[in-house]
Amino acid sequence: MEERARGVTVAILAAVLFGASTPFCKLLLGQINPLLLAGLLYLGSGTGLALWIGFQRLVLKAKNQEARLRLKDLPWLLAAIFAGGVVAPILLMQGLAVTPASSASLLLNLEGVLTALMAWFVFKENFDQRIMLGMAAILLGGVLLSWQSRPELGVPWGAIGIVGACLGWAVDNNLTRKVSAADPAQVAALKGLVAGTTNVLLALSIGARLPSIPGLVGASLLGFLSYGVSLTCFVLALRHIGTARTGAYFSTAPFIGAILSLALLHEQVSWFFWIAGVLMVFGVWLHLTERHVHLHRHNPATHEHLHWHDEHHQHVHSPTDPPGEPHSHVHRHEELVHSHPHYPDLHHRHGHKR
Repeated sequence: MEERARGVTVAILAAVLFGASTPFCKLLLGQINPLLLAGLLYLGSGTGLALWIGFQRLVLKAKNQEARLRLKDLPWLLAAIFAGGVVAPILLMQGLAVTPASSASLLLNLEGVLTALMAWFVFKENFDQRIMLGMAAILLGGVLLSWQSRPELGVPWGAIGIVGACLGWAVDNNLTRKVSAADPAQVAALKGLVAGTTNVLLALSIGARLPSIPGLVGASLLGFLSYGVSLTCFVLALRHIGTARTGAYFSTAPFIGAILSLALLHEQVSWFFWIAGVLMVFGVWLHLTERHVHLHRHNPATHEHLHWHDEHHQHVHSPTDPPGEPHSHVHRHEELVHSHPHYPDLHHRHGHKR
């Protein structure tokens, strides 16, 4: 249960940090080109995390306990960066250019649904009726949250672009799960640096101008917190509770952003807002109270990740393995058959009978 508690906590923290970016992005959009702002947010996240990692290792002399990215991880990571950090923002900006804001907000709620559907049916992550109902409640809350004013019909090509962006982020989320055993800060830093540099160069190539120093600093700081730290938490959640459940908790970000917008920007809301909040709380409650237990088999496996010596990590150490807990080193799991409450984390991605 400790693994699940960690996963839920960091997933909700990721949603809070990302949702908090909404009102501040609205303020920055008045002075920064949308595509350039997306690039600066990503670049701020990658640069900030890289500086933090360097500060820990060079100044604090802290030893990194997390597993490092391996060569075999790079194809998954590069594909995730391309789908979610390059293709998705371009499609989003193209879609927003010809689609009314109300319709765009409605369509953006598809990211959580597409993430979950891909996790369930492509990557065979387990789900049951309770999880599906919780996801549906959170999605419906997001739809109502977007529908606070009468939605307008957008241009079909714009809508297709926004749906394509959601699909790109869904691919990103599911591929990132493949590298979730590695250092989440390192993963997030690389994604931010590559995606941010690409988007900034694209924006500058179409004539966007860099903002003033205060705007540049503000966008970079916002990117570090709402994208960099949020993405680090998201990757940790993928490790502990799987893609679909992480996506469900992260889907509460629009509601969090709306609450902050209400407080900071004094925006008016309709009764849809409060119904959406109840639905999202209900959906999160369904996920929090999930109990998934059955007899299952762990096949032999060898991998590396941060771990404690719990029920799944009863292995012998060599003299070169790091002391203390938690720690990270290459270790082998022997075949194990047992029954206990579990979730689709690193060690529970087995098949299920339907």
